[in-house]
Amino acid sequence: MLEEHIFTAMLGDRSITLKTGKLARFAGGAVLAQSGDTVVLATATMAPTPRESTDFFPLSVDFEERLYAAGRIPGSFFRREGKPSEQATLTSRLIDRPLRPLFPKDMRNDVQVIVTSLSQGEEDYADILSIIGASAALMISNIPFDGPVGAVRIGYIDGQLVVNPTISQMKRSDLDLRVAGSAEAIIMVEAGANEIEEPLMVEALELAHRSMQDVIRVQNEMRAALGKPKSDYTSFQVPEALKTRVAELATEPIRSLLATTPLKGERIEAVDAIREDVKTQLAAEAETAGWTATQIAEAFDDVLKEIVRRRILDENIRPDGRDQRTIRPLEAEVHLVPRPHGSGLFTRGETQVLSLATLGMPNEEQEIDDLFPEETKRYIHHYNFPPFSTGEAYPLRGPRRREIGHGALAERALLPVIPPKEEFPYTIRVVSEVMASNGSTSMASTCGSTLALMDAGVPIKAPVGGIAMGLVSDGERYRVLTDIQGMEDHLGDMDFKVTGTRKGITALQMDIKIKGVNRQILTEALEQAKQAREQIIDVIEATIPAPRKELSSYAPKMLTTSIDPEKIGALIGPGGKNIRAIQAEYGVKIDVEEDGTVYVASPGGDGAQKALQYINAMMETPQEGKIYRGKVVRVTDFGAFVEILPGTDGMVHISQLSDTRVNQVSDVVKVGDEVLVMITDIGAEGKIRLSRRAVLEGWTLEEAKAQDAPRSNSGGRRDSGGGRREGGSNSSGGRRH
Repeated sequence: MLEEHIFTAMLGDRSITLKTGKLARFAGGAVLAQSGDTVVLATATMAPTPRESTDFFPLSVDFEERLYAAGRIPGSFFRREGKPSEQATLTSRLIDRPLRPLFPKDMRNDVQVIVTSLSQGEEDYADILSIIGASAALMISNIPFDGPVGAVRIGYIDGQLVVNPTISQMKRSDLDLRVAGSAEAIIMVEAGANEIEEPLMVEALELAHRSMQDVIRVQNEMRAALGKPKSDYTSFQVPEALKTRVAELATEPIRSLLATTPLKGERIEAVDAIREDVKTQLAAEAETAGWTATQIAEAFDDVLKEIVRRRILDENIRPDGRDQRTIRPLEAEVHLVPRPHGSGLFTRGETQVLSLATLGMPNEEQEIDDLFPEETKRYIHHYNFPPFSTGEAYPLRGPRRREIGHGALAERALLPVIPPKEEFPYTIRVVSEVMASNGSTSMASTCGSTLALMDAGVPIKAPVGGIAMGLVSDGERYRVLTDIQGMEDHLGDMDFKVTGTRKGITALQMDIKIKGVNRQILTEALEQAKQAREQIIDVIEATIPAPRKELSSYAPKMLTTSIDPEKIGALIGPGGKNIRAIQAEYGVKIDVEEDGTVYVASPGGDGAQKALQYINAMMETPQEGKIYRGKVVRVTDFGAFVEILPGTDGMVHISQLSDTRVNQVSDVVKVGDEVLVMITDIGAEGKIRLSRRAVLEGWTLEEAKAQDAPRSNSGGRRDSGGGRREGGSNSSGGRRH
């Protein structure tokens, strides 16, 4: 019997339990993490030998979603989980990001972290629990890891910051902030917010860092009590002698190149040329010293990185000549193409993104089949990063983790300004196509999508701008960089994306390559981001000051009505017969919701208006005394049947067809004629009695009932005393069919 070891930590006012020793004994480290009814198994395993041919640390992190965790069977044909859902992919990225900076940079052994969902409760999220479990598994494993990492979610509910809120509490929160960090500093930030101001965000970040300390303490206890000895590994560190020689050969050419501040493509070609020249000059020495081409390339990259960083710290000059606060030139344009319902092109320096918006019916919202709380998604943002955007050529294999992550960030950035369904009942999809990339395409996607939504006539609350902040630090000095480009992202220490309106922040995403950032850096980065965001919004509003008042002529025009939920079946009809007929007749799309809300849409709007009138009439309950314009649908010897509402007709007796004598029904009406009639009686079985005479005479319902008696065929108008004509009368009436 395997012994299980149990450790407990507090996260806010809820406990986190970490168990190890019973499951997954062959993994390098395995921890069962539990909060409430939510349980995940986190494992970490390292390959015994390195990848000889690679120049990076091969870490893979996967969140394995299992629907049995929520007591559900997958809805696919094979009834088993397929490729990861979008949220599972985002959770994998969320776990990866705080762990990756804490591994040795010179290690090339494969490390695999797998987090498997075993149970999903109704009140406890799995994402924060997964980060904690993965860190704990690494801590007790044989894998070199400079942890632990703690993690926590912060909400802002009823004006108060809340640590580790439940799923039900988060439904009322204006902030969804997820933070991971070490004992000393914050490492990763992911947030969606409803226009939260910068000082409150800094306060929330500090609260998050304080709140995760008990989780960090417990992991250190686990390591001390149960941790395996850390394995030795082959270091792929570049020899110092090689670094020195590359610096001697490459420093001056690189400095000269940077002094000319070329564009990205020219700079890449020039850097590649210098690199190849260095390799050529070192060929003989490399053969003697045993230096590989990979080591020479790494040494060159180290020299390039050091020169760029020193230039920024010492001279406040960036690779393209800007200082730390300057944004690259901005351009914006809308309505580039005719058929999409809205389009926006946003350019920042050499980065360019075209966003296109499409409006659809409510039933076109995305249905989500995963373990996460959301069941549907009405606002959808997709991001595409084709190879031509960086001047490359490689096979297209569908969206990768990066594309999914960037799309989710831009979606989260704009969600707080999307109008509620009650005000704008459309499903909204925006696709951002990256046309050219030199850093910060996700933020350009946010800006381009704002333009596209406004061009489409979506009444967003306010324009949203986005900016990517960077950091260069030598441990003592630092500079926060506004609007980082590709080289600064690659060679810098931080990628901190901030989106928001003029009022406040709507989304954050921060990843760092060092071991953490402090309050001073965060405050400075958020303040610079706010200034840049307002400058960007100025450009957006100069291009399109407000959302268009009218939707595109190609967009569906949406009208709504409400019907009695008990009449939904009558509207839909057997097998959908009625609703299909209405859609075909008027060229519309119709959605019916469980509460009786009916959405009717058509491209031009005229069809929607007519269909809505038809539906309202169809759902109307006939009322005695009310006058209807009906159509004659059948003629008999004793009267005419008139359809007064869709599917509802009644009978006008021959004596009630006119205010004069009628010899034959066909003398007055024929099939297809439209006539005004009053309902004079609705029988117990639903039979409806109609009178055209009551309308012609101007009778009230009481007068019509009094006068509606058998008439003779001797003719003549009724006398001034209100008497009736004599004559026979056969009962009639129609009903809904």
